[in-house]
Amino acid sequence: MSATHRPRIGIIGTGAIGGFYGLMLARAGYDVHFLLRSEFDAVSERGLRVDSAVHGELRLDPVQAYRDAGRMPPCDWLLVGAKTTSNADLAPLIALVAAPDAKVVLLQNGLAVEEQLQPLLPAGLHLIGGLCYICVHRRAPGEVVHQALGGVNLGYHSGPATDDEQRQAILETGSGMFREAGLESAAMANLDQARWQKLVWNVPYNGLSVLLDAGTEALMGQADSRALIRSIMLEVVEGAEACGHAMPADFADKLLLMTERMSDYLPSMYHDHLSHRPLELQAIYAAPLAAAQAAGKDMPCTRALYQALRFLSAGYSA
Repeated sequence: MSATHRPRIGIIGTGAIGGFYGLMLARAGYDVHFLLRSEFDAVSERGLRVDSAVHGELRLDPVQAYRDAGRMPPCDWLLVGAKTTSNADLAPLIALVAAPDAKVVLLQNGLAVEEQLQPLLPAGLHLIGGLCYICVHRRAPGEVVHQALGGVNLGYHSGPATDDEQRQAILETGSGMFREAGLESAAMANLDQARWQKLVWNVPYNGLSVLLDAGTEALMGQADSRALIRSIMLEVVEGAEACGHAMPADFADKLLLMTERMSDYLPSMYHDHLSHRPLELQAIYAAPLAAAQAAGKDMPCTRALYQALRFLSAGYSA
């Protein structure tokens, strides 16, 4: 697409995910606007920085940064990088910033996140799931560390596009933006299946990193914790298949091998736990447990993780 016809992009939630993808898209020449709260002053003064093992030291300065969504221009694409725990609060901001026929992409983990947000949004918006395959975390206000990967796949959830051809065209446009930014991206035919597939990794590593106070390297380096991870992965695969979503052959073992080859990584839930922020328990644990249960599949290891994490998170406000 030509520069004169490039869409305007809004970033809702400029943490690690929003900061990384927003910076990459801005470097590719897109008109990107960032909504910030606690990090507004730091980003306005010093810009956005990404220390990337893949792309090197990156900086965006100045940044089109806003503390107030009402001051942002209407955006054709809105990338929601905030955690699922804040979606209800973000819905009015999304509605305020969205241009007519805007595409809202949830760059979030878990299951049924679109179902929760969709009733809170204006009917004319396209709601799209975005699955990020990336190792990234926020080091300080306006500073992101990118360790590995970076691809993002898109799946259409709901909105005014009523036929497959229209939906595919929208997804291809979105994927094309990410590819222009130097990132792998593809359109997904089945969003629920893709979300289950990502849960096979997220369910064990997020929860166990918190409960065992360990990153991926330590978790993979001990026989008992590795065996536990594999058991949980297989259980999530069985949950997905009970819900009608076939998983790739030997998927759990392939993910284990991929994780072994990664540099040590602390998942996002570990950082949330350290900061006593709300954990994404509904999207990553409660929703898949409920879906599997409705399909007749019990997931006892996943439930035990969920219950232990609920106990810990209840103490944050005690």
